Parts: sequence; structure tokens; C-alpha cells
Amino acid sequence: MSGSTKLVLAVVVLVLAIGVLFLAAWDIPPPSSTIEKTLPDDRFPR
Repeated sequence: MSGSTKLVLAVVVLVLAIGVLFLAAWDIPPPSSTIEKTLPDDRFPR
């Protein structure tokens, strides 16, 4: 491989590694909205 191909490959690997580390360290907050559903009695057998 030529020098420029190695450089491009190294940059791509570095960008992917940084992206993986960013996603692993990102503290995504859980959804905080309240969900209320009314379930009809017909759905539950007796």
C-alpha cells in the first residue's frame, strides 16, 4: 500500500474509534414522559 492509502485508512479507523468511544461514554437520559393507557376489560379472560 502506498503512504496516502495508509494515511486514509488510519484516519478512518481513528474516526470510527472516536465515534465508538463517544457513544459508549454518552449518558443518554431516559424518556421522562408519563404514559397512561386504558385497557378494556374484554382483553382479559375470566
